[in-house]
Amino acid sequence: MATNESISIFSSASLAVEYVDSLLPENPLQEPFKNAWNYMLNNYTKFQITTWGSLIVHEVLYFLFCLPGFLFQFIPFMKKYKIQKDKPETWENQWKCFKVLLFNHFCIQLPLICGTYYFTEYFNIPYDWERMPRWYMLLARCFGCAVIEDTWHYFLHRLLHHKRIYKYIHKVHHEFQAPFGMEAEYAHPLETLILGTGFFIGIMLLCDHVILLWAWVTIRLIETIDVHSGYDIPLNPLNLIPFYAGSRHHDFHHMNFIGNYASTFTWWDRIFGTDSQFTAYNEKMKKIEKKMQ
Repeated sequence: MATNESISIFSSASLAVEYVDSLLPENPLQEPFKNAWNYMLNNYTKFQITTWGSLIVHEVLYFLFCLPGFLFQFIPFMKKYKIQKDKPETWENQWKCFKVLLFNHFCIQLPLICGTYYFTEYFNIPYDWERMPRWYMLLARCFGCAVIEDTWHYFLHRLLHHKRIYKYIHKVHHEFQAPFGMEAEYAHPLETLILGTGFFIGIMLLCDHVILLWAWVTIRLIETIDVHSGYDIPLNPLNLIPFYAGSRHHDFHHMNFIGNYASTFTWWDRIFGTDSQFTAYNEKMKKIEKKMQ
């Protein structure tokens, strides 16, 4: 009975979303995107699309999303939004971070990306435009991937903080006590593999079109670079997402090396009480900021 009710609820929700979608004006970018997608399919092999295409998407988006945070350090007005104001970014740290990123991206992540072609072939994941999912279904699957990744990240990240193994793996990521956007994927190669597994679990379970690979990596990069940015920007649209952790949440983790283990949402930290110190600290900071206004 409960299963039938759940199916009925999801069906009703799906119909409601479809109805709202039918009322929206036609997307002017849809036709150019369709032409570009079909051009890609006609001129490149599936292996080239899933391997080199995915690498290009990751590299371009990663450094593009890092660019605003990088520029903030040169804009005096933005300094008031920096969370750890006493720890400014340095060229030395950013250059060191950049070199490690290139190693991780091309020597660790690229071999994993090569496997996506064989994954799509084995499970017959479609590439064609005709089976491209609607935007709301794509968004729903990305949300599912985020929930899966966040759960994996919380428990494995917490394990990496165990005193017996912390110094061997996760300590690398905590080298910079005040995080900055580019540091999001600065990590030990083993950590890249361990925590990165959570990213692929959602893909393995929910992927129904190759576009999900790129949509999910886009959302994941936006989120992880945002929480590592070191800046708490007013009117950040990501903060409108219920239970979204945000930059203050993760910045506290880097500041104190404990608590706030989740990557995207706050519910696991709330359930297990690993955000108690952050909650007290955040309330204290809000009172201080209110007095300063």
